[in-house]
Amino acid sequence: MTTTQLDQAITLGEVKLRISNLERSIRFYEDIVGLKLLACSEDGQSAILGLASGDEAGAKTLLVLEEIPNAAVPRRRSHAGLYHFALLLPERKALSLVARHLSSAGIPIGQADHLVSEALYISDPDHHGIEIYADRPRQEWKRDANGDYVMANAPINWDSLLAASGGEYWGGLPQETVIGHVHLHVSDLGTSRTFYVDTFGFDIVGDYKETMQALFISAGGYHHHIGMNIWAGVGASLPPRDSVGLDYYTILFPDADARKQLLDHLRSHDIAVTEHGETAIVHDPTGTQIRLRYR
Repeated sequence: MTTTQLDQAITLGEVKLRISNLERSIRFYEDIVGLKLLACSEDGQSAILGLASGDEAGAKTLLVLEEIPNAAVPRRRSHAGLYHFALLLPERKALSLVARHLSSAGIPIGQADHLVSEALYISDPDHHGIEIYADRPRQEWKRDANGDYVMANAPINWDSLLAASGGEYWGGLPQETVIGHVHLHVSDLGTSRTFYVDTFGFDIVGDYKETMQALFISAGGYHHHIGMNIWAGVGASLPPRDSVGLDYYTILFPDADARKQLLDHLRSHDIAVTEHGETAIVHDPTGTQIRLRYR
């Protein structure tokens, strides 16, 4: 499917999470994940994390945390919302360094060779899923007869991955790290497909409804910017606002005109759009908030 309303050069921006203990989460995301604390609010209830550089203008925000007093922590897969957000590393050696670091930290690590990428999976203290991964070269990605990317959940060659970094030292995530994709629990794959594909303009790159009750979509031929599943159950609702969970994720456009083209298209299809300065906000059919900005 060729889209016109969604610019094919979109990328993903920061993710905001509601968490139960800000100090604990900052420690985790700095010491375990490798992000840097960029700023804290004056009231001590929220923080911005990302990648620092030599000057303030070069800092990159990847994660926003907001502490919810007395927050409930729902059971895994009990609500719609975040399954995981994914940090994309620039190369396999960086993933190797992360693997060494996580192993030495002694935390549970999931892992998978997806053929298009190699991925490590961990959870933060509030059970938010985190994927840290590195892509294989695009020329190695394969599609099946339906045009879906061929993906798998095979074991990583652990010895090969660890060997890729030799004896180098892990010093946090590299500056080139970005939010590669988000994977969501949705309430219904059909209505989500209508919104994200038919209206929003994403391309289907993995229709796995029959095999794993999931749908992968992207722009620009990427293996997926957004994954969706119904593993929390058809009709699952978002957790209450006073519990931990995903607050929003961000789509970044190359310029203001590219975003305006989509916003005009969404409004023509009666999708509610709210604008706050340079940020536009829409909600998907499950209720997940999406922030639309331009770089």
